[in-house]
Amino acid sequence: MTLKVAIAGAGHIANVHAKAVTNQGCEVVALIEKFPDKAAAFAQKFHIRHQYSTLEAALAEAKFDALVIGTPNFLHASQAIAALNAGVPVMVEKPMAMNAIEGEQMLAASLKSGTVLMVAHCWRFDEEVLWLRAQTDKLGKIVRTKSYGVHTHWGPGGWFVQKEFAGGGAIADIGIHALDTARFLLGDPQPVSVFAQIGTHYQDFDVDDTGLIIVNWDSGATSYIESGWWQPYADGPQASTQLYGTQGFGQLFPTRLLLPNPKPQKSFTQFLPSRLRSRLRSKEVVEVKSGFQFPRKAHYPQSMYDRQMAHFFKCIQANCNPISEAVGGAINMKVIDAAYESAKTGKAIELSRIAQSNFEKLSNRM
Repeated sequence: MTLKVAIAGAGHIANVHAKAVTNQGCEVVALIEKFPDKAAAFAQKFHIRHQYSTLEAALAEAKFDALVIGTPNFLHASQAIAALNAGVPVMVEKPMAMNAIEGEQMLAASLKSGTVLMVAHCWRFDEEVLWLRAQTDKLGKIVRTKSYGVHTHWGPGGWFVQKEFAGGGAIADIGIHALDTARFLLGDPQPVSVFAQIGTHYQDFDVDDTGLIIVNWDSGATSYIESGWWQPYADGPQASTQLYGTQGFGQLFPTRLLLPNPKPQKSFTQFLPSRLRSRLRSKEVVEVKSGFQFPRKAHYPQSMYDRQMAHFFKCIQANCNPISEAVGGAINMKVIDAAYESAKTGKAIELSRIAQSNFEKLSNRM
């Protein structure tokens, strides 16, 4: 089935999604963009027949099977809810909304209409992330994680650095990538508490450019997350994550495992006393290589977005719940909200489960 897709927005990420649509053999038939010059260039590039300045006009006139939202954050909730109420499946860029309240409203619209709502947490579709997730059972119980969502020596401009349009700064923009990647690798646990230190230190705008978040999960694991723009250094590229398990260590970018050597080779240790020999052998590890190149030719490969779009289309056709489902997106928003509250109060913020009552039906609905 060839799906007809509408795209809201004509910026960088909308271009990436439009390529992903066409790479699946589908067609972008409508564009929603209020700036005529941007709309004209985008429509010409992707041979889009219909252009609209508002989603309402597109819903009233155009015929499409799905909507991909790549507009500024303040438009995400209203556009998604309008489409869902019209029975149109939606994939919305991260962060899914300005805050958790809007996220829950989007969830409610999805539940009421019985329509697919997917959040574009793209790293869940990266080959290396998927490889590491498949290896996590080798690590034993994961005790803690470290993740990075940091831009070094640069940062975005425009609406990204305006609180009224973005909702938040670096945490909402790229810190959420690190948060969601850690949560995905942990098996999507629920957050129990959040502590954060957030500030604006490198540029002059009203959103954050620096953040440290500590999340305690109901699995017993703790995640340490760094976010930032214009940072002088980062320990790893976007979404790089380290997993510390009771039986080993796992890492993204470079992607590998470090596991205890089950059969240490004989060496000089055979001549040592047994207690000392045992202690030394316990430190021997084996590196399990993933086979992926590091650094990558492209850290944000189009193939990752292609797999994400293919999954969205599959969920529409099979009426199934996405891997990057809306409940998870709302949980991420709740963590982000708690991080800002923690930074403001200087205290850890305790959280209740977001996937309660009717929202839990979303996971079993499809």
